[in-house]
Amino acid sequence: MTQANRIIVGLGTTGLSCARYLHSLGETFQIVDSRLDPPGLAELKAQFPALKVTLGEFSTAMLCEASELIVSPGISIQTPAIAAAREAGVAISGDIDIFSKAVRRPVVAVTGSNGKSTVVTLLAAMARKAGLRVGLGGNLDGAQAAPALDLLRQDEKDLYVLELSSFQLETTQCLAARAAVILNVSDDHMDRYADKQEYAAAKQRIFNGAHSAVVNRDDITSTPWSKDCAIAVSFGVSSPQHNEWGVVEREGEASLVFGGEFVLSAQSLKIAGRHNISNALAALALGQAIDLPRQAMVEALQEFPGLPHRCQWLRNLRGVDYFNDSKGTNVGASIVAIESLGEILKGKLVLIAGGVDKGADFSVMVPVVAKFVKLAILIGRDAKNLANAFKDSIEIVFASTLLEAVSIAAARASTGDAVLLSPACASFDMFTDFTHRGRVFERAVEELQ
Repeated sequence: MTQANRIIVGLGTTGLSCARYLHSLGETFQIVDSRLDPPGLAELKAQFPALKVTLGEFSTAMLCEASELIVSPGISIQTPAIAAAREAGVAISGDIDIFSKAVRRPVVAVTGSNGKSTVVTLLAAMARKAGLRVGLGGNLDGAQAAPALDLLRQDEKDLYVLELSSFQLETTQCLAARAAVILNVSDDHMDRYADKQEYAAAKQRIFNGAHSAVVNRDDITSTPWSKDCAIAVSFGVSSPQHNEWGVVEREGEASLVFGGEFVLSAQSLKIAGRHNISNALAALALGQAIDLPRQAMVEALQEFPGLPHRCQWLRNLRGVDYFNDSKGTNVGASIVAIESLGEILKGKLVLIAGGVDKGADFSVMVPVVAKFVKLAILIGRDAKNLANAFKDSIEIVFASTLLEAVSIAAARASTGDAVLLSPACASFDMFTDFTHRGRVFERAVEELQ
């Protein structure tokens, strides 16, 4: 059995990046996908017309005969055919595992249920401000990002900053990051994991071989379980001790500080909300862990405008603000968005939520929903599951489309209120992804008269 029998399991963005990377090394491989028309198929055929591609139900016999399975993150390694191959002694890896063995420059790795994209994009901006050549990517969407293995096909960088999902970490043995962080852990992907503990365990793999860890004091699950990973520094939205990042009231304003040292005022940030202060502190702590200059970090932080689809303000119409938080694909993210906006509003929130629930427990949203939301407009496949959780707390209306939901929200919101799209659910029942959902919402809001 030779390396010629490597099989990429699952196409899509990650599978394509694996194919491009292996081809650049002159290696022989094939691809299998359980879908008959997987995303990226046309692009794959255009780039590699002679490549063997097998579509449809996985063949256990084929996978068991492989020397290695390179599993895309969207496919669980518990899938019966993959589990059988692993039991038969077939090596299981993923794109980040391959990346970790090939990269020759320092890596900063970021995972967590919420805030990953903001933190890695901000940290990359800080490093660039300090004059470093930065490779930004992993599980990150956007024009400036790339799959991890595509980064290795570019000119070598001084630093690689990766956003990593729990799915990617499942197949990562030893990333050996220069600095690593789990920002937070809240219920997500409960349709893939048995419980929150199993989900957290997948996140913990980010610390395997790491030089140092950055820890969120506000979330105990961010602390490394392994004693082999040293903690470099911590952050939190509370008053810090010596050698910690935190927040204090200074001359009537919230200020970001390091120990007893003032760094900058929260009001000087373009990103708003308690969650974004936490994201800013996480980026500062990571930057410190890799020795970025303080001045460069502060300048980049003050210039950072935030990312689309993440509590993004769209417009004010007749005294009502509209916010796009389509990236709020889990309960924890939506709780943060509701609380952050609710605390600064003169009125109340009209919440648009719903989609595919991923096995989430919506009851944990009830306290913030009851406090800050006056009306929930529910859409998507699992709207009734949200309704069952919210029914004794607030008024509920169902909408068949997102456009209808926006129309209802505009009619029901009053001056001082805000309309917030924060679904607490995945998007693939009605949209291709969360960015598609966010764009539809933006267009609907723009067209309001």
